[in-house]
Amino acid sequence: GAGGCRRVQQGTERCPVPQRHCREVLRGQLASLRSVARNQELLNLARTHTHRELWIGAATSCRAGGQRRSQREDASPRNYANWAPTQPCRLFTTRTTLSTYDGLWRSKFCFQLQPFICRY
Repeated sequence: GAGGCRRVQQGTERCPVPQRHCREVLRGQLASLRSVARNQELLNLARTHTHRELWIGAATSCRAGGQRRSQREDASPRNYANWAPTQPCRLFTTRTTLSTYDGLWRSKFCFQLQPFICRY
């Protein structure tokens, strides 16, 4: 598809291991979902490998002074989001997962083990 190859890594990892694995092993990065079509494409790919949520390339952080910020890990513009109701969590620094159940994004703490999608 457009934007390079994608691979679902089925082993579960805590972040920041997935981002480092994508960068160092595959010379890529965690997949960014920038459109409805890309979200659906990666959801379909993910469902062929797992029924779990997968790490994708987005983070939400709580900055000093209570300022909250969501950003993509590849620093691309944030022009699309597909958050589940009540998401994202903006009280703590979290990473984002794509749910293979409903295709929505959820904030998860980094200590949680999840498979992940790399783009390279």
